[in-house]
Amino acid sequence: MSKQPLAGIFTPNITPLDARGQLDEETLRAYIDWLIEHGVHGLYPNGSTGEFVRFTPEERKRVIEVVVDQTRGRVPILAGAAEANIEETIRACDTYGALGVRAVAIVAPFYYRLAPDGVYAYFKEIADRVSVDVTLYNIPMFASPIDVPTVKRLAQECPRVVGIKDSSGDIPHMMRMIAEVRPLRKDFFFMTGWDASLVPMLMIGCDGGTNATSGVVPELTLAIYESAKAGQWERAMHLQYRLLPLFDAMLGTSEFPEGFRRGAKIRGWDLGQSRQPLTPQQTNAADVAQSKLQELLSGFDFMQPSRSVSSKTHNVHLADDGVIDRIVSEVLQQLRSN
Repeated sequence: MSKQPLAGIFTPNITPLDARGQLDEETLRAYIDWLIEHGVHGLYPNGSTGEFVRFTPEERKRVIEVVVDQTRGRVPILAGAAEANIEETIRACDTYGALGVRAVAIVAPFYYRLAPDGVYAYFKEIADRVSVDVTLYNIPMFASPIDVPTVKRLAQECPRVVGIKDSSGDIPHMMRMIAEVRPLRKDFFFMTGWDASLVPMLMIGCDGGTNATSGVVPELTLAIYESAKAGQWERAMHLQYRLLPLFDAMLGTSEFPEGFRRGAKIRGWDLGQSRQPLTPQQTNAADVAQSKLQELLSGFDFMQPSRSVSSKTHNVHLADDGVIDRIVSEVLQQLRSN
């Protein structure tokens, strides 16, 4: 695998579980094939959507083993390698690197809220000791935030730190990071993990996204990326406005990532129940949300009755929608005037 900067749409895949709540390796392998056949540029196992905190270190390692073995080098793998302390994280990084992942993603320390210097020291210690490239993972809603000076400092001092995945959805924050780091490190990549702002993030210079929706509607997420790369911003924004209600519906269903499991089920993938128990009321709410998702998805021509039907094209049919057209036109007008 070449050491080119990561770019494109990386799927933070759901971790399939069987009826006993154990890793369903057979389904995981088939799901990986489906995602790759549908054109995703990379895979991101053991991420938030994969519920990494709900598995043991041994289970997380097995997930990476299966994903690497099934992928067979067809696409690069960005493996979530966050553990509860530095020594375990370094061990996971080296193990996953030896298995053949392109890079690891490490969330900033969680539970204990650290100051910027503490975040810097944490990543510096890891980057100086591991044998695999490291991607910073900024998700301030769950972990210590990674501010711009810290990203710049790590990019300057640590060759192993090769990029950042930012799930804050904060566009000015991303712009400031790109402005500070890109002139210093052309090889440093920027990925957004917030699906609701994928097009704006690509517009300001992001290299791609780690988007949970790509595990359910890879055709739509990829069509957005390809439109943006081609400079077809009106089409990209049109597609973004079709993605937005899907993302909101999946994100807001019961306990995350239950909505994405329900979305995958509509696409023909029964990935089992999360290890997070749901009350009967939450289960009922998820059922209602699934019906809403079914309705939203029915408007796309890539919907297939069976998972056995795959497509390598990213054509997305959109019904005429004057409201969306008007919003897109206004947004683009504002951007051009700034």
